[in-house]
Amino acid sequence: MPPRKRPPANSKFQVRKPADPGVHLEPFLNYLEAECGMALNTVSAYRSDIVQFLDWYRTQKPMPLSEVDLKFLSGYLQHLNKRKLAATTVSRHLVSIKLFFRYLVLEGILAESVADLLNSPKLWKYLPKVLSPEKVNELLMAPCREDRYPLRDRAILTMMYATGCRVTEIVSLPVNAVKLHEGYARCVGKGNKERMVSLNPVAVAAVEAYLQHERPMLTKRNQSEQALFLNRSGKQLSRIMVWNIVKKNAARVGCSKEVSPHTLRHSFATHMMAGGAEIRALQELLGHANIRTTQIYTHVDHSRLKAVHQMYHPRG
Repeated sequence: MPPRKRPPANSKFQVRKPADPGVHLEPFLNYLEAECGMALNTVSAYRSDIVQFLDWYRTQKPMPLSEVDLKFLSGYLQHLNKRKLAATTVSRHLVSIKLFFRYLVLEGILAESVADLLNSPKLWKYLPKVLSPEKVNELLMAPCREDRYPLRDRAILTMMYATGCRVTEIVSLPVNAVKLHEGYARCVGKGNKERMVSLNPVAVAAVEAYLQHERPMLTKRNQSEQALFLNRSGKQLSRIMVWNIVKKNAARVGCSKEVSPHTLRHSFATHMMAGGAEIRALQELLGHANIRTTQIYTHVDHSRLKAVHQMYHPRG
């Protein structure tokens, strides 16, 4: 729930009825960032969802927000379902709408939020797709001389698998946060929470090679840039660029088209569980706020469950 409290039920405020509800979008996003402390990527996702809702809203019969009812919002959910969106995506859109309407109540624009009456769709628990350790090794070695910056690409792939970091955490990683001699890095995750992640020898060697041979060339155009991984203009690498790097090298080693940067994060977590890592330690390494998010990897690692069964079952 947002940090501010909604006006009391007996407060005397006038419900305002602006011509276009779009005027509330930017203040709402500023509220999410400044008062709720949400990350920029999260705020960007809410922006996209609310913009889509407002675009659909304008195509319907004109009405003030105060007259929006449950039937109207249910119609928007039906519209999303007709677009063949996944249940998780529809659920995320619904969360965005609920937050938007709650904000309007907090600001005194609406008397109550009808969006809170909507139920979220039931979600299936999908197990994340992971790569085998052998396939991961092939992927890490995939960057070659044909690439413009193969050492950078290899360093990115090895860092993602060694640390389990998210894409945003990798691209925003500054040089001074990586301690190669000590074998760790400080990354900033969701909610601006900082955590320590370990670097294995393979990742250390890959980053050292990149720092020695390629990064000095990239910094010639922009020597003030502090990000570890740079593009050819000497600026911080974008998330899309990292996505393309993973996709290109995954195709080289025959991986599925569904492989993404997050696949390396899932693979890191699953392989850690298979190696005997404690779930609490894995939670800290991944930067999960809730351990229930981490528990999904106990279901992915079938080999470990089988070993435990064979060890402890009387007829194992």
